Amino acid sequence: VTGTARDWAGHGTHVASTAAGAAVGKASYYDLATGTARGGSEFARIAVYKACNDRLRCKGSHMLSAFDDAIGDGVHVISVSSAPDEVPSRSPYFLRDPVAIGAFHAVERGITVVAGAGNTGPDPASVFNDAPWIITVGASTIDRVFRADVVLGGGGGVVKVKKLISLQFSSKKQRTSNKIPLFSKQTGLVNCSDCQQDSLKREKTEGKIVICEVKGKDPTINLLTQANEVQGKGGLGMILVDDVTRRVAEYSGDFPVTVVSSREAVKLKSYLNITVDPLATILPTVTVGNYRPAPQVSYFSTRGPSVNLPNIIKPDVIAPGVSILAAWIGDDSESTPKGRKPPSFNIISGTSVSCPHVAGAVAAIKNAQPSFSPFAIKSAIMTTAFVTNNVGSLITTDAGEEATPYDLGAGELNPTGSLNPGLVYEATTTDHLLFLCYYGYDTATVRLISRVARSLNFSCPLDSSPDLVSHLNYPSMAVRLAPNQTRTIGRVLTNVASDGKWSYTATVRFGGGSTEGLRSDVAVKVSPERLCFTNKGERHLFNVTFMSTGSVDVDRVVFGWITWTNPRFKVRSPFVILGSTA
Repeated sequence: VTGTARDWAGHGTHVASTAAGAAVGKASYYDLATGTARGGSEFARIAVYKACNDRLRCKGSHMLSAFDDAIGDGVHVISVSSAPDEVPSRSPYFLRDPVAIGAFHAVERGITVVAGAGNTGPDPASVFNDAPWIITVGASTIDRVFRADVVLGGGGGVVKVKKLISLQFSSKKQRTSNKIPLFSKQTGLVNCSDCQQDSLKREKTEGKIVICEVKGKDPTINLLTQANEVQGKGGLGMILVDDVTRRVAEYSGDFPVTVVSSREAVKLKSYLNITVDPLATILPTVTVGNYRPAPQVSYFSTRGPSVNLPNIIKPDVIAPGVSILAAWIGDDSESTPKGRKPPSFNIISGTSVSCPHVAGAVAAIKNAQPSFSPFAIKSAIMTTAFVTNNVGSLITTDAGEEATPYDLGAGELNPTGSLNPGLVYEATTTDHLLFLCYYGYDTATVRLISRVARSLNFSCPLDSSPDLVSHLNYPSMAVRLAPNQTRTIGRVLTNVASDGKWSYTATVRFGGGSTEGLRSDVAVKVSPERLCFTNKGERHLFNVTFMSTGSVDVDRVVFGWITWTNPRFKVRSPFVILGSTA
């Protein structure tokens, strides 16, 4: 119902139940992804604020009103599964972004704000919700996928689909028969543009399975549009060959659809070339567990660097956001196959889905560590994040390339480890007021944004400059470095473990696996290399010096990790070195 706060689309129900909720056994989407479903924080209570609708979308004034209501109600964490339609231009960015403004008001009152990074990846500089006081979350895959193999007729064998991208529920006839003819234009594979609306001829497709191929990323291409075109022209199924968009699971009802890679399609091509009367059956979707490698950064998850904040690494972390099962509205006919009851659970993907995973972890941290500020909570989540997958290698993108901090931030959410991080990078509201000054706002504007600035009669330093953003006590580091330049930035770590002697040693690793703080073009040195803590709450400063040897390219980006370790804790921070001409 669009005129009330009741969820009419399902999205709000899905993300809310992902953030919090008691365990529900035997949950599934029509027997897919069967298991026990529970929220990220099982015993937290949820307050839902409707800020978006189908007519006005997510209007800025409605977003700010929702923030104000949540702040007034005394919530501990705000989860924002929305983003603007376009990446805002730099100036005056924070004055026009309702999520950034609302989040600032919340954070300065001790409320942690988590927001999705956006779904317009994998292009660089596409990240949304990138204010440093927000925990910005990208999306990763999980070790559960779906598949629907293709059985070829006449002894042609089976095309084993490694990773399916559609949710389809084939009829009994299609489950048991391999007498459905294959069709492809000119006895080869067709470009997927030929499978869009009004592109196929009924006399060629009726009663057949149609093979299509994606050869380029096109935002107008939609699996459901293609499937509807094939089905509308009498087709009995669609096999889509797609190496480009690496789609996520989409619902196709009782119409058989499967998505194969070009490597998996080799057998299809060979079969088509040697068979006079090619026949095939698309088997129903099944669930496959223990998929490797996982996690991977999903193709749609937005990437850094931030257009507005090159001296802050965004996103901050990634979390499960592909093919996630969670609660759904009970009257959604669009997600219901013919002859079945509407689902109580559904499977969807997006950074909207990864965001509440982190929000649930925040609630759990707040319960375990009630004295933690929003900045300490962010640090706990970032510095304990995983950077390796379930085969022991560094996390990759879904294209198989090693993921950088611009892809995954500090890494994959570690909900257990973040409950007791050992050390945190603490910050205050005043630190973020200084950030606004460094960003370019004057004292009057900063006081307009923040009530704390007004109460403290805060004034911006005279030497404010964008490069000083790198000095914010953030759990990641980004600096610009010109040829033959040396820059040193400081960080402060606070002991949040128990009283007693805790000694940490620093190591530096560049992307690619090196554990040395030296390359042919840059060097990174941590001083001191050892920190010792005795009391809980004790703080120590360390400096990181970034040095170029004269060969740093202005367009070059160097990634790496600084890790503080002892036998009990591992506190990891990513860094980025940006080339500069100045």
